[in-house]
Amino acid sequence: MRFEKKKIKLIIALGTLFFVFSSFSACRMHYGFTQGTVGDAKTVSISFFQVNASLAKPTTGQIFTEALKDIMQSQGKMSLVNKGGDFNFEGSITGYAVTPVSIQSSDQSAANRLTITVNVKFTNGKDEKKNFETGFSRFADFQSSQSLASVEDELIQTITKQLVQDVFNKSIGDW
Repeated sequence: MRFEKKKIKLIIALGTLFFVFSSFSACRMHYGFTQGTVGDAKTVSISFFQVNASLAKPTTGQIFTEALKDIMQSQGKMSLVNKGGDFNFEGSITGYAVTPVSIQSSDQSAANRLTITVNVKFTNGKDEKKNFETGFSRFADFQSSQSLASVEDELIQTITKQLVQDVFNKSIGDW
């Protein structure tokens, strides 16, 4: 009798584990946590993103362009071509601003915020209904005791990672 109860409990436990893992697997396939939906697209072309924001560091466009190339190749699994890709990205850095946040009682800012805005035009050569042109904006805060020059490169990297993930999600991430 005791052996039968253990056997039943084991079967129930294994059934529950199977259900949980199969549910997760179905969710992962449906939502594609690691990759985007590229259909039969095999190539992507990404034009250099010019800096059209007066206060931006000149390297911001290069950093954004390279990060976008990296995410499209690694997560999108497409080959990079100079022109005429199945997917095409172009645009520019249109905003770069430092603003105070978290004002203290002495009317001084405890923190500042760097905001970067990028305008992206996405052309899907396989499905033009998915084409778009839109602006993406992200920010990162830093202490007012720090100079922008001392944290700027790190902030640009942080913001760029967020921006390219947003672009990826809107273009091929199906989010």
